Amino acid sequence: MSTLIIAVLSFVGFIVAYNTYGKWLARKIFGLDPEATVPSQELKDDVDYVPTKKEIIFGHHFTSIAGTGPIVGPAIAVFWGWLPALLWVVIGSVFIGAVHDFGALVVSLRNRGQSVGEVAGRMIGPRAKFLFLFVLFMGLTIVLAIFGLVIALIFSYYPESVLSVWVEIPLAVAIGIWIYRRGGNILIPSIIALGIMYIAMAFGAYVLPINLGKWLGIPLLGQTYLNVVVIWTLVLFVYCFIASVLPVWTLLQPRDFINSHELVLALVLLVLGLAVAGFTGKADLFASAPAVAKDIPPDAPPIWPFLFITIACGAVSGFHCMVSSGTSSKQVASESDAQYVGYGAMLLEGGLAVVVIIACCAGIGMGIFDRPDDPASPGGYTFQPILKEGSTQQVINQEAWRTRYAVGEKVTNADGTTTIVGGGWASHKLREKVSAFVDGGGNFLASLGIPLKMGIAIMAVLVASFAATTLDTATRLQRYVIHELAQTANIKPLMNRYIATAFALILAAAVALLQGSGGPGSGGMTLWPLFGATNQLLAGLAFMVIVFYLVRRNKPIWFAFLPMIVMLLMPGWAMLHQMFAPETGWLAKGDYLLFGFGIVVEALQVWMIVEGAIAWRNARGNYPELPPLETITAD
Repeated sequence: MSTLIIAVLSFVGFIVAYNTYGKWLARKIFGLDPEATVPSQELKDDVDYVPTKKEIIFGHHFTSIAGTGPIVGPAIAVFWGWLPALLWVVIGSVFIGAVHDFGALVVSLRNRGQSVGEVAGRMIGPRAKFLFLFVLFMGLTIVLAIFGLVIALIFSYYPESVLSVWVEIPLAVAIGIWIYRRGGNILIPSIIALGIMYIAMAFGAYVLPINLGKWLGIPLLGQTYLNVVVIWTLVLFVYCFIASVLPVWTLLQPRDFINSHELVLALVLLVLGLAVAGFTGKADLFASAPAVAKDIPPDAPPIWPFLFITIACGAVSGFHCMVSSGTSSKQVASESDAQYVGYGAMLLEGGLAVVVIIACCAGIGMGIFDRPDDPASPGGYTFQPILKEGSTQQVINQEAWRTRYAVGEKVTNADGTTTIVGGGWASHKLREKVSAFVDGGGNFLASLGIPLKMGIAIMAVLVASFAATTLDTATRLQRYVIHELAQTANIKPLMNRYIATAFALILAAAVALLQGSGGPGSGGMTLWPLFGATNQLLAGLAFMVIVFYLVRRNKPIWFAFLPMIVMLLMPGWAMLHQMFAPETGWLAKGDYLLFGFGIVVEALQVWMIVEGAIAWRNARGNYPELPPLETITAD
């Protein structure tokens, strides 16, 4: 019962925040005007600039910012206990993350849909524009490489998820044509499409799981480029090229709207399953996992500052400013929709992160999974509850959670080196992080009478769908960034959307398919530690642009200034720790690629802060107006 109470209080807190703090920002600070001309009207081209109903753009925005971030981050962070993770998600979402997303969206709306990087050039200075765009370019390259690998690995680990994810694409295209060419309604077709997806989930789970490794007789990873991860990664990047150059109404908007229904339905099922499991005594957050963990893995980084970069998307994420100012601002039909899209979507993502935390603790605490190496094999998944000795009564304790989050033991070797035995922070790879949510969520769905195998399929498709949405949205955003950089440097070929998109994906593929110890594709995962710190530093820089926008318009800044300090300090501190920590730092371990990248990011951050300090002296009340609107030509 206490588990359900925590979930309900969190959701109520988000609703109250939206109707109080969110409204105050919309009315008193940003002064949203429903009559103002927005970029989707002023620059309408039916490709990128498309006036869109707020319900549809909410679906696109939410599914684009969600991805796997609010799933993987909390699934890692519960190493420190569920309470710190929960507090950071709730407080961070309300006062930092939602303010960041909302602010970036409004700033872009008031600047013809320009990216935050482009706006930085006018609000701070020309050099700040190039610095910000370069940070965006590096960050998006990592996002594309990592998320391409994430989806490839999900398809490999959960072959039952593949069919439903790909079936959604032609359904979305058909809905897009129905709406924008024939003036049809989107709600009913999208609900029908969701039903077809669930049929495809069942078909993939019980009849036709698409297991490339089994079909082609190739390994998940291997020393040649003929392995499952490489094949799926390349297929996904080809898809991204096509999806990101199409008009947004053909695929991006309708697919994201379907995905938003998928998430709402999955959240409802999860909360209902949580309620049933809580009432029946099968799930107990307090008994399943420690509120504040004492047995921290010996090789784990300190909770300060790493909690703030480990949980990114569930509380605040720099990537969101790229979505707000990259695609969403070009589709919002009225300024009055900005609170619903920018502030509201972030709070819903916070709600998703809360559910993930509970699933990874209370859900896993319901028992232990026995999954075969091939999930498509006869028998599928089995679940073994923890029982009281000599009875059939289930025991809720931390055994299952500790099995999943093995803390390990630090052992000193004869030569003075140390080894982690029996688990530890470094032992938990992507499969364990994602499966913690998938398995825990599957437990909750099983409490409703849904077969465990079907529940696992629903959760796996949920994760894969969000990751795919983020992937092709990030491709479109990278094209915008490359275009803006090319304009700055006068590189005309990269101003063409097809060439810019191809360049973005070729570079991302090269990074994703780096040769590592596990073969091609395994090396790209070495960039994962960079994602959290770089992503959160980007949030701090975006807050800097928002603060300058407010200062130049003589608006209060405290509500954005304090989050700016937090999001510049914590990620910078974490990055320095990752680079220079004794024994575990990148420099000490000889990870010179990561170390070099970290040096570049830290240098760009410091340079950007210096540019801000120089511009601050003459900023208040000095608002640079937009130049006259030039004729827009198709690229």
